[in-house]
Amino acid sequence: MTMRNIHNLDRLIVALDVPSVEVASRIVAKLGDQVRFYKVGLELFLSGEIFHFLDWLLDRDKKIFVDLKLFDVPATVARAIKQLNGRGITFTTVHGNDSMIKAAVEAGSDVNILAVTALTSLDRGDLVDLGFQCDIDRLVLSRAARALDYGCAGIVASGQEAAIVRREVGEALVIVTPGIRPVENDDDQKRVVTVQDALYAGADYVVVGRPIRDSKNPFSAARSLQAEIITALDNVSQ
Repeated sequence: MTMRNIHNLDRLIVALDVPSVEVASRIVAKLGDQVRFYKVGLELFLSGEIFHFLDWLLDRDKKIFVDLKLFDVPATVARAIKQLNGRGITFTTVHGNDSMIKAAVEAGSDVNILAVTALTSLDRGDLVDLGFQCDIDRLVLSRAARALDYGCAGIVASGQEAAIVRREVGEALVIVTPGIRPVENDDDQKRVVTVQDALYAGADYVVVGRPIRDSKNPFSAARSLQAEIITALDNVSQ
């Protein structure tokens, strides 16, 4: 586990993968002080009035991860990053090659760039379909090394690969881990782990969406996950 200086409550990032600002605002209100960090993905970002919503989050002392997985001509990626500067955003994502990552890092004045390694919805068969002939571990390590070379703040990686990345790069990169499932799942996430497994493997942050959003009591679900995080941190520190 990494012992990076992060407030315990900030390690849980709740994914606002919903169609409107109104729905997202209700979720934030329900979760109250149990959650301080939120991920805004492509669906919500394109819903309209998004920057007003980001300001609304900042007014409530929330941190923001804008997960756009930018993949475009490097100059376009750079201009997109510049649109995010100065808005209080902690992280955003680039899912591209070296030149795209380099352009994003150079353009980001106050937003931290995370390089996406391999989506947690992909398995080995999916990578073959995409034309990758290496296994997932090798792909993730290669992309992590490039993220480090080009000055990214960190990477997005499954908990199943977090440990090998942490062994390779030490504390040099932040690792944000999506695909967190507290129980066995049957949705579109294929490479999943529990909160504690992700933290033990070296993740700094865990991203959780459906297990909180679709819970009968989202506040209690978030509180339970925060307790799991504290337990994992306590176990390592003993």
